[in-house]
Amino acid sequence: MRSGGRADGASREDLAAAIVASGIRDDRVLAAVRAIPRADFVPAGAAGSAYLDEPIPIPHDQVTTQPSLVARMIEALGLDGAERVLEIGTGLGWQAALLARLAGAVWSVERWPDLAETARRNLARHGGANAEVVVGDGSLGLPERAPYEAIVVSAAFPSVPPPLAAQLLDGGRLVQPIGPGGAEDVVLFERAAARLVRRRVLTRAHFVRLYGRHGFH
Repeated sequence: MRSGGRADGASREDLAAAIVASGIRDDRVLAAVRAIPRADFVPAGAAGSAYLDEPIPIPHDQVTTQPSLVARMIEALGLDGAERVLEIGTGLGWQAALLARLAGAVWSVERWPDLAETARRNLARHGGANAEVVVGDGSLGLPERAPYEAIVVSAAFPSVPPPLAAQLLDGGRLVQPIGPGGAEDVVLFERAAARLVRRRVLTRAHFVRLYGRHGFH
């Protein structure tokens, strides 16, 4: 059963508690997790697992990112509510919905048109008026909306695609899983003096690959 609050006995509060247990302390991020029903951003048959801290399969052999990992990546961006954010890899839109509550404007690039359309509908139902989903090559970023104070990439590649680095404002933050796809360091970068500086590894994780002109072919 799809539910805004509970799914097969688990709730948004249960998910928030699991995210706190993983080490997340940002009150704004936790409030967004409690406010946005993940059950409305997963396939109907997976709603019973929506409030577990687990990835969920979606079409095209993709998976949603584990919620505690989503929260860790967003927390690292240090959003204060006014930023322009670029997301690469929309999926079904839950991370975009969280970002929309935490930032001023969000643009999300999705490779698959059917996923993008579903994400648009999901965001429209949950007040994501400041989030726009675009179908395209995420490795190119979205230069027509640049520059951005924050960029989050939800797919893996061994390096940051040059267009993404170029579209980040000086002082801006970028989070990306760095690796071959399947075994990555999730890394926080900051743009400083016109170059991208590696700040720290947030965690190890497993992500699908980033495909595109500046990604895997």
